[in-house]
Amino acid sequence: MTQRKIPALYMRGGTSKGVFFRAEDLPEDGAQRDAILLRVIGSPDAYGKQIDGMGGATSSTSKVVILRRSEQPDCDVDYLFGAVAIDSAVIDWSGSCGNLAAAVGPAALHWGLLPVPREGLATVRIWQVNTRSHIVARVPMRDGEVQEEGGFFLDGVSFPGAEIELQFPDPGGEGGAPGTGGLFPTGRPLDRLDIPGVGPIELTLINAGNPAVFVDATALGLRGDESQQQVNEDAALLARCEAVRAHAAVAMGLAASAEEATASRPATPKLAFASLPRAYVAADGRRVEAQSIDLNVRILSMGRLHHAMTGTGAVAIAAAAAIPGTVVRRCAQPDAAGRLRFGHPSGTMTVGAEAALQDGQWQVTRVSMSRSARRLMEGVVLAP
Repeated sequence: MTQRKIPALYMRGGTSKGVFFRAEDLPEDGAQRDAILLRVIGSPDAYGKQIDGMGGATSSTSKVVILRRSEQPDCDVDYLFGAVAIDSAVIDWSGSCGNLAAAVGPAALHWGLLPVPREGLATVRIWQVNTRSHIVARVPMRDGEVQEEGGFFLDGVSFPGAEIELQFPDPGGEGGAPGTGGLFPTGRPLDRLDIPGVGPIELTLINAGNPAVFVDATALGLRGDESQQQVNEDAALLARCEAVRAHAAVAMGLAASAEEATASRPATPKLAFASLPRAYVAADGRRVEAQSIDLNVRILSMGRLHHAMTGTGAVAIAAAAAIPGTVVRRCAQPDAAGRLRFGHPSGTMTVGAEAALQDGQWQVTRVSMSRSARRLMEGVVLAP
């Protein structure tokens, strides 16, 4: 049987990896497209390894991106993101990936989807299709090529790269992602839900970058400085976290039931737990001192603790910290410039946000962060 050959890029963006496609190279029919993409990534895989595909058997490496020239005003490229489940035939198109957003500009420039400057910074205006929001990437160029090598270090990535600045001018999107009803879906920065099997718990339900749920670490019986291994080896804890996430999805208007959220919407909303600063040892063995950070945050992705921090999780942290009354703001307040430094399992990260009261409602007008990206392979992928 002859395999299908599909032009593609395999790219790292931030602390994630994914297979990038041009829309024109995939079927227009959604079901046919998804069947091909599942096979390319190697899902579903009952062994959980994705050996027969491009996926890396983690939520950070089981991802697909589809790009096309944008017809949106003031945008250059449309960015559609899919989170591919490992052990089931599901691609969750409900949210974005902020880490892979760093690779969108370089991929679009490589494919000639917009004019390519020879030197300086290329400004790539991105329309995030999943969340209907804007992202602006500033990509360093040299001799007409994307500059990938540099001295920017990102905790969670072993090698340095060229810094790519990402700005999210409207992280809540056009009234929020579909079904969320704005920055705060319930209209409140703090809610209280009674979760079966968990009990009453306070949460911040926010739509910024992606729909996200923040809880205090102590509400889950945690300190907030846990490692990825400590969380992911605790099946009972993961079950509690999923119960909170799934019921929060219902409260946010994202699913009709908790069961539906677990089965059909594993990627969003993402659940994160925050705490006051605590010293801990990062995944690479470095010690992160409490006085070097403003708070600790850990986030779960596709049912497992993320090894670092999702890009959209960082956007949500920045947005929530900028607004009084949220779970995040109770742990830390940004400095005068709106910057906040938080600890995650692989190290630390700094984000910035601007927020303002407009007609009695809080609006986040900008979130910024830096990432790096690199092409790992280019050519074609093969799918039976």
